[in-house]
Amino acid sequence: MFSLALLTLLPLVAAQSAQNLPLEIAAIKAHFNQSGLVPSLLPTFEPSALMTINFPEVGDLKPGQSITQAQSGPTPTISFTPANSSVKLDGNFTIFLVDADIPGSTEKNVNRHWLVNGVTVQDNKLSNSSATAITSYAGPGPAEGSGPHRYVAILYPQPAEFVAPADFREPLGVNAMDLQQYVLDSKLGPVFAANYMIVEVGTATVTPSSTAPVITSTLTPANPTGSGGSGSGSGSGTSKGSTPSNAASQLTVGGSAFLAFLSSVLIIA
Repeated sequence: MFSLALLTLLPLVAAQSAQNLPLEIAAIKAHFNQSGLVPSLLPTFEPSALMTINFPEVGDLKPGQSITQAQSGPTPTISFTPANSSVKLDGNFTIFLVDADIPGSTEKNVNRHWLVNGVTVQDNKLSNSSATAITSYAGPGPAEGSGPHRYVAILYPQPAEFVAPADFREPLGVNAMDLQQYVLDSKLGPVFAANYMIVEVGTATVTPSSTAPVITSTLTPANPTGSGGSGSGSGSGTSKGSTPSNAASQLTVGGSAFLAFLSSVLIIA
């Protein structure tokens, strides 16, 4: 099995500087495509802001970073960096955390681990001080041996006349739901920001679809408009048809020293 940890080893070049925000936007879009989250979970993904997920024992997560079930247990701190100066972090939003299962999954329903309506962004951080929690944060809990599950945090803008669907107005536990039907029924706007992590318990007894690495040096910086919770950009920056045996040789970031390092940590199980 080709470990999804490979994606987390590839640097999002712009993580160090706000000057590279267009490249960061392009990189997170590429991660969602390469991991299969687009289009299996989200039909499209044009973020207006970068989402950072922070857990006390781990710190800020890279997109697709593998962490343990214990590390993902506490409610994370979620922060945002607008893609450009025209993006406003005002108004009310809905936050989800859903289990999109392993790469290659075509299941329409996803397990809901967090659903809060009416959250706001204060000082670039998610605030639920006046929000309505339908499903309070419940950390990832993939079945043992079921493989590397993709847990996706998604922020949607709410319309001014927002009304939660009838079946989602009282507190609910972790359960399966049709995410896109909820978005449609509640008239949520396009995805504002999203990020994801990988959590796996035990040794996988299944082999997930392999995902090609994100080659950041080939990415075309996005040029998001920042209007209405969506942006536009060109190029997914993805490579096609790579396999576990030759993935490291296809990477073109960081030069030969980086390739040597990556080869030493590439996991094939």
